[in-house]
Amino acid sequence: MPSPPLPIVLILCTGNSCRSHLAEGILRQAAADRLDVRSAGSNPAGYVHPLAIRVMAEIGIDISAHRSKHMDEFLQQNVETVITVCGNADQACPMFSGQLNRHHWGFDDPAHAQGSVDEQLAVFRRVRDQIKMVFEAYADGRRDEANNNTTNNLS
Repeated sequence: MPSPPLPIVLILCTGNSCRSHLAEGILRQAAADRLDVRSAGSNPAGYVHPLAIRVMAEIGIDISAHRSKHMDEFLQQNVETVITVCGNADQACPMFSGQLNRHHWGFDDPAHAQGSVDEQLAVFRRVRDQIKMVFEAYADGRRDEANNNTTNNLS
């Protein structure tokens, strides 16, 4: 008997060029065994920011094959959880088919960082590390919840 499909977690931001891809890569690495992680934007930029790709490679996560996509691509999919990482996406976010959960965790947009490349990289790293802390904790919580449900079902 085939395994049921993994629950889809959709991470949204406005441009789908930085924050949502950072979060998607981190959550996918932390919970790929339990969640089908995707990202999209309410007004996609059409590219993944090169500095986002670079700072993720620094921690061993390859997002170079990610693409910027519109949230409408997911309207007909059974999205279990929507997580917005910027205020604009939170306000523009529709309800998705099958949606059970919605979270909003806002982060600064590193795409707006000014200064030299080193100064911009510092902003990208700071936001990446903040996202990493939050999304790894979320993955741990999901894992604990699943383990508790399994234990309760066995008793």
